[in-house]
Amino acid sequence: MTSIAIRGSGIAASGCAHILTGAGLRVAIEDIRRPSVPTIMLSDPALGLIRGVFDRPDLFADRPRVKRRVVAWGGPPVVVPHGAALASEEEVQAALPVVGQSGAGAGDFTIHTAPPLPLGDMRLFGERHAVAARVRLRDPACGDEARIEAVAGGWLYLVPAQAGAGWLLGVGGTIEALLGQSALIAPVVDAVGAVSTPFLAAPRLHLPLQDADWLACGTVALGFDPICGDGTAQSVREAILAAAVVTAIAEGGDRAALLGHYQSMLIAAMRRHLLLCAQFYANGGKGDWWCAQHEALMEGHRHCTALLARMPEPRFLLDGFRLAPRQAAA
Repeated sequence: MTSIAIRGSGIAASGCAHILTGAGLRVAIEDIRRPSVPTIMLSDPALGLIRGVFDRPDLFADRPRVKRRVVAWGGPPVVVPHGAALASEEEVQAALPVVGQSGAGAGDFTIHTAPPLPLGDMRLFGERHAVAARVRLRDPACGDEARIEAVAGGWLYLVPAQAGAGWLLGVGGTIEALLGQSALIAPVVDAVGAVSTPFLAAPRLHLPLQDADWLACGTVALGFDPICGDGTAQSVREAILAAAVVTAIAEGGDRAALLGHYQSMLIAAMRRHLLLCAQFYANGGKGDWWCAQHEALMEGHRHCTALLARMPEPRFLLDGFRLAPRQAAA
């Protein structure tokens, strides 16, 4: 196996291509794009992962920074330190180096970072959607802080943009309805832009995540609830693991064992995410909407636990961008 086809674009596709090219494999990228996200908050851990993959220690160093979060979640507001850079998805895509050949082509193996996948279905853990709107910030102090607030009908997340503007994410209802219940965010914003069409905000997992000649990577494999702020970092982690699995297969490793390891690691990541989200939704509110979302998350956690119980114990450990047998690594 010497040639790899990558379908898609974004951080997962770019990361896979960069690592695999560095490992000496031929890569062809079929650039498949979806509507871009207006702003991404790149946490310092996510920035560290991206800079490490692309060997760019100064990447996004010139972007506006978020220095703190103000959180009102089932209690009075709390201010906590936070470090993150702000960029649009288009800016992120433009900053990442492009490697490999362009255009669709048959490879010995395919990494899918965009739909459709060859087989399987996506399972949702909840029934919630989000909408986003551009807003004007009334308070200049909001220019370097993020605000998150739980209200009776859902939750709101405000991040700054540029020139006194910001982006407001609403989950569980319309922006207007959620702002009508808000004490933390409503006083500091004025809506000035059109509201986006609703998009999925519930965690989701596609199964299967792999077959003999392909695997899924990035948000097409699994999607996180935006409440965690870890979606970008997760896509980078998936790219590192996917590239390590493909490299090991190309070097003669046990294909079935390596692909099974990849699937179990992603299911385990989703299981951890579901439990983390469940803690937020248990404390955000007491109404029917909050209770239903919490129960869906816990049901998903039980589902992933049952899946992992039927899978072998992990046989490999990541060592940089490579996989090592667990016994040897120990």
